[in-house]
Amino acid sequence: MNNTFDFGVVGLGVMGRNFILNVAEKGFTAFGHDLDEAKVDSLLNECGNNQDIGASANVKTFVNSLSLPRKIMLLVPAGKTVNIVIECLLPHLDPDDIIIDGGNSFFRETDKREEYLKAKGIHFFGAGISGGAKGARLGPSLMPGGSKDAYNLVQPIFEAVAAKFQGEPCVAYLGPKSAGNYVKMVHNGIEYALMQLISEAYNTLKVYGDYSNPELNDLFIKWNRGRLQSFLMEITSRILIKKDNQDDGYLVDRIMDKAKQKGTGKWTSQNAMDLGIPVPSIDIAVSMRELSAMKEEREKASRFYKSKVVNKNDKNELEKMVEEALYFGFVIIYAQGFHQLAIASEEYSYELDLCSIAKIWRAGCIIRAGLLEDISNAYAKNDKLSHLLFDTTFIDAIKPVVESVRSLVSQSVKNGIPLPGLSNSLTYFDAFKSSRLPLNLIQAQRDYFGSHGYERTDMEGIFHTEW
Repeated sequence: MNNTFDFGVVGLGVMGRNFILNVAEKGFTAFGHDLDEAKVDSLLNECGNNQDIGASANVKTFVNSLSLPRKIMLLVPAGKTVNIVIECLLPHLDPDDIIIDGGNSFFRETDKREEYLKAKGIHFFGAGISGGAKGARLGPSLMPGGSKDAYNLVQPIFEAVAAKFQGEPCVAYLGPKSAGNYVKMVHNGIEYALMQLISEAYNTLKVYGDYSNPELNDLFIKWNRGRLQSFLMEITSRILIKKDNQDDGYLVDRIMDKAKQKGTGKWTSQNAMDLGIPVPSIDIAVSMRELSAMKEEREKASRFYKSKVVNKNDKNELEKMVEEALYFGFVIIYAQGFHQLAIASEEYSYELDLCSIAKIWRAGCIIRAGLLEDISNAYAKNDKLSHLLFDTTFIDAIKPVVESVRSLVSQSVKNGIPLPGLSNSLTYFDAFKSSRLPLNLIQAQRDYFGSHGYERTDMEGIFHTEW
């Protein structure tokens, strides 16, 4: 057996198995480890006589099969499992070996693990991976951070296995410490918001236009050829016409209207609040998943508070409004996410390059979209750009579509149809472009009941009044 394998993977579930196959296909040797012998045997049986791939349920055999310094990626569930695996590996590792966490770990946990392993002479860094099981096999977007020296040793492998956009690998070293996990966290927050927005567009077309699933499929295919081009639009078109194998209907119409979550969207919102950054489009997407879980309560409330849709739309007019509203929402969501990345970069000394982040999201990842080319160009033109909505390309693109957004939100409010993602995005936009907000009253209120003080418009300093 080859005892100098280039790369090791712990965790041979769907992601780990596919990632190993990807590595071996790109000219590197890879060795896997899983305590479940059935998963080990399954991988070995699939590979047959391929000497570039090995696997073992024995941790010592696994570690001893890797060339020095060992490069080991963990593709196991985030949380305690990561710590358990690290402790299992440690007795068998040598100084300067590298452990890479490829899961959705909370960024602060990554910082703790890096410090803990650094004291033991082991390199550790987090690398966000997006693209799902198919991406792991065919090319994901990779978001590594941490030790630059350690990353340099795995860079050839990462660049080989990553998705390619016009020949450019969708991977880049993002910064020190937990930069990689942080960027992946915000990626997932953006993902939550985009999915919420698309679901609202789907519902709007159903409610106001009586669209059939095949009609929706055709429309999403058409939109995916234009400025809304994205992975999520593409898969939505396919989902809409998937037949149910239980009857003659469509599967999407039989799926319960309850969406689950794994926590990364919530982390994005929580951290944004910690940093004082408004990301309401992401916040509401998280809240809507939580509200969707209240199925029994929602059904009961629907009997008490009935709404009647009183106005339908001409389909051409409706299509135009929804397409423009989706584009507006997409821009606002990405703008909020990149703003959070910019502020977090300063707060945590990540030194993030927002242009590079936009580039590595152009292929492979779940939020890949044509819009990211415009975003990367915006930051390439001005690396000091404080907010995406200040870029001239987006100023010119947003102005003509705002009226459609207002019309759609207004119509939905009148008819009791929820559009939380779109309406929150519009409210964010309106507040962002307001040179004056009524928060002067809030400052006065806080000073009245709590003597917190306030600032004035006509002089410097903090003031207090005995009201």
